[in-house]
Amino acid sequence: MLLAFSVQNFKSIRDLQTLSLEARSDEHLAWSHVVTDGKLRVVKSAVLYGANASGKSNVIEALVWFRKFVLTSSKEGQAGEDIPVQPFLLSSETEEAASHFEVEFRWDGFDYRYGFEVTGQAVLSEWLYRKSPTAKEARLFTREGQNFRISNTNFKEGSGLQERTRPNALFLSVCAQFNGQQAGRVLAWVQRLRTISGLNERQFFHFTAKQLQETENRQRILELAQKADFNIQSIRSELEELGEKNASPEVLADMKSRGLGKLYRSVDIKTTHQKRDAGNNVVGEVEFDLMKNESSGTQKFIALSGPILHTLEEGSILVVDELDARLHPRLTQAILDLFHSPANRKNAQLVCATHDVNLLDPERFRRDQVWFCERDESGATDLFSLADIDSNLVRPTSKFSRQYMLGLFGAVPQLAHFQEAAVHATE
Repeated sequence: MLLAFSVQNFKSIRDLQTLSLEARSDEHLAWSHVVTDGKLRVVKSAVLYGANASGKSNVIEALVWFRKFVLTSSKEGQAGEDIPVQPFLLSSETEEAASHFEVEFRWDGFDYRYGFEVTGQAVLSEWLYRKSPTAKEARLFTREGQNFRISNTNFKEGSGLQERTRPNALFLSVCAQFNGQQAGRVLAWVQRLRTISGLNERQFFHFTAKQLQETENRQRILELAQKADFNIQSIRSELEELGEKNASPEVLADMKSRGLGKLYRSVDIKTTHQKRDAGNNVVGEVEFDLMKNESSGTQKFIALSGPILHTLEEGSILVVDELDARLHPRLTQAILDLFHSPANRKNAQLVCATHDVNLLDPERFRRDQVWFCERDESGATDLFSLADIDSNLVRPTSKFSRQYMLGLFGAVPQLAHFQEAAVHATE
């Protein structure tokens, strides 16, 4: 379970901002929206709102960047190569300063806290702590530049790997590469943190297409599409593997060096619809190519269906930017409701950014699940929760959407002079 993610000095995020999924004391919708594990209470979803350019996408991009760097820093790049991190550029104090990333999560009965600080040239610091529910937090390792403090009791696997860690690589990633048990556990959790751009979901066609190759998964995806009212009768996929017959030796060597599994030269998803005569009688079926014949909304839903169902099955975490893009509001609601329903038997979590104010309903969200991004006059993003706002102003059953659109929480566009500017522009 994801407990919290913190980031500082990344794109529009100048100051330290923390997205927390730990539940507050409020009992509203607790039976369906909160996971209780001992004394720990965690919400099953979190939704981010804010004006355009307020930084919602940058919070999610920070999670994407964190995941990729953890999983690849020891494998990709060479000594001396730059780290592709983008700090907050609108301040002379931050443009050369380190960017900070930290994640807190529970995994196999232990709470972990892992993070690092990096510049474009090097990892400046790195840390990993672990605690059991009945013990104090214990240090596994800390790092300041190329100086390491490794616990002989809790992280023996790291001993001797300091010299193998480049200044621009993470020690955790190196330890996992050498089969370190604790480091491997952390990386296994990070791999379960999946991210999708709702504006560019084609990257997940491969994932969904591979799932469609299995009968059980194909039936589950078909059932979801039918419940979504797309009038699809059947669905299948065609995959052409990229191998020795249709890939150059250079591409195959690159795949092997990066430890990649199967890649595919082409991916096609086919849907079947009923064909009817003039009397509205079914007279046959017509097969559509998903990318050529289906609407953009259908394409997006099918692409998302694989990751959504896999997340629910695995009990992992799915992070989606622009979830509502090209989807009907009721369909977006249905996707969110899945994570609060009995279908979420393994307590999977969903974090998403959206502009759909129809979702801001006390029947759908607790206050601690709703987050806002607001940009200050210096261009920096401020992230805050609806639960942080005075309870006299917003109660568990308040009409969140109306209050938000009235600007009571902030995080909305300031459009007082919008019409005036339009008039001047057209003169």
